[in-house]
Amino acid sequence: MAQAQEVVYLKLGGSLITDKRRTECPRPTVIARLAREIAAARRARPSMQLVIGHGSGSFGHVTASRYGTRAGVETPEQWYGFAATGDAAARLNRIVTAALLDAGLPAWSIQPGVALRGIDGALRDGPHATVAAALARELIPVIYGDVMLDDVRGGSIAGTEEIFAWLLEHIPPRRVLLVGEVDGIYTADPQLTPDAERIPIITPSILAEMAHALGGSHGVDVTGGMQAKAGQALAMVERIQGLEVRILSGLTPGRLEEALTKPDAPIGTRVTA
Repeated sequence: MAQAQEVVYLKLGGSLITDKRRTECPRPTVIARLAREIAAARRARPSMQLVIGHGSGSFGHVTASRYGTRAGVETPEQWYGFAATGDAAARLNRIVTAALLDAGLPAWSIQPGVALRGIDGALRDGPHATVAAALARELIPVIYGDVMLDDVRGGSIAGTEEIFAWLLEHIPPRRVLLVGEVDGIYTADPQLTPDAERIPIITPSILAEMAHALGGSHGVDVTGGMQAKAGQALAMVERIQGLEVRILSGLTPGRLEEALTKPDAPIGTRVTA
C-alpha cells in the first residue's frame, strides 16, 4: 500500500466539469485543461499518488432527481431510474477518464457501484481494496458518485465526498483537494454577492457561525450544496489526524496545478480540525 504522506485525493466537482443548468452538458475544454494540469503536477512531484474522483453534475444528478433515487428505490419505475442514474454517471466518467488518458496519465476507471453497499443511506462498504491495488500498481484510480444498493432503502446514492470519507479510513491521504467553480468558501454566495469575502480557514466553530451563509449549489444537486460539502470536509479532518482538506476553484488556469505542487500555497479555503 502507498505511504499515507504520498497520497492525495482530488475531486473535480460536477459544477466544474459540467454545466449543471443543462442536462448532460460536459465542459470538454475545462476537463482537458484540468487533465493537463494534473499531468504537469504529477511530473513535478512523481512520488505523489492520486485518487481522482468527480461529481456527476448535469449527468447523474438530473436523472437521480427525476426518480428520487437517493431517498430510496422500490417500484419498477424507481429501479429503472436507479439503473439510468448509474448509466448517466458512468458516461461522464468515461469522458473524464479519456481526457486524463489523453494527457498521458495512467487513469483507470473504477465503477464504485459494484462495491458500494449502504444502510439507510450510509455507506457500509466500498471499493477500497480495488483502489489500494490500483495505487500499488502505480495506476490513478478514477471514481465518481454512483448509485448503491441499500439494505434499508433498496437503492440510494453515494456522493464522491462520501466515498472519499470511506476510502480514507482504509487508505489515509495526506491531503484532499475539492475543486469546484468557487475559489473556496465565502461569507455569502460570491456569484450573487460581489463583496462576499473568502474564508481562508474553516474550523468547527467557524462553520457553525457561517452555516446561515452557505446555501445550496447552483443547478440540481441531490447530494447537498456547499454547506453539506463543508461539513463533509470537516468530518474528514476530524477523523484523520494531520489531514488537510482544501476547497478551491478549477476555473482559473494553473490553480489546480499550483495546489497539487505547492501544498502550502494560500489557495482557496483550508479546512482543518
